[in-house]
Amino acid sequence: MTATADDLHAAFLTHLPRIDAHARFAVRHVPCAHERADRHAEVIALAWRSFVALTRRGTEPAAFITTLAQRCSQAVRAGRRLARADSAKDVLSRVARARHGFTLSGIGRASRLDPRLADALVDNTRTPVPEQAAFRSDYPRWRAGFGRRDRAVLDSLAAGGRTMEVARRFGLSAGRVSQLRRRFAASWDDFHA
Repeated sequence: MTATADDLHAAFLTHLPRIDAHARFAVRHVPCAHERADRHAEVIALAWRSFVALTRRGTEPAAFITTLAQRCSQAVRAGRRLARADSAKDVLSRVARARHGFTLSGIGRASRLDPRLADALVDNTRTPVPEQAAFRSDYPRWRAGFGRRDRAVLDSLAAGGRTMEVARRFGLSAGRVSQLRRRFAASWDDFHA
């Protein structure tokens, strides 16, 4: 005899507290409350789909409901979702970060740049997002090619410092600061060539 949708729903609801408890335990380590709630919901959704599929095949999932919850938690941890899996090519995906061994951080928090420059980069609403992303990726690599003093001059100029202010701050002539500015501009162009 085939179970109706209401019967399946009622049967699942009787086991939901155990699945819910297991899902909460499985995602307890996720620091972001929103991400934790999303993963918790995915575990419940995968458990529902599996419960329905097993029941329709004639298997009684109630006999191994804890194992079902555990397998669904493992699937979510591996990046699988009810509707789609996380892409290993999407830089924001947890799967991509784990598989390729990198982390994400905001430039304002993790940057060793001049704080004024970091603030200017984070709060930019005029530049298109793809250009911002490219700049945030390229700028630290390009900047690392200069010596300590040149990086400090570069940071001061990039933060909006005027030629005379920067010259006084670093004990340089205004002409030398202008030369450095032209050198930085040419170097940036060469970096992108």
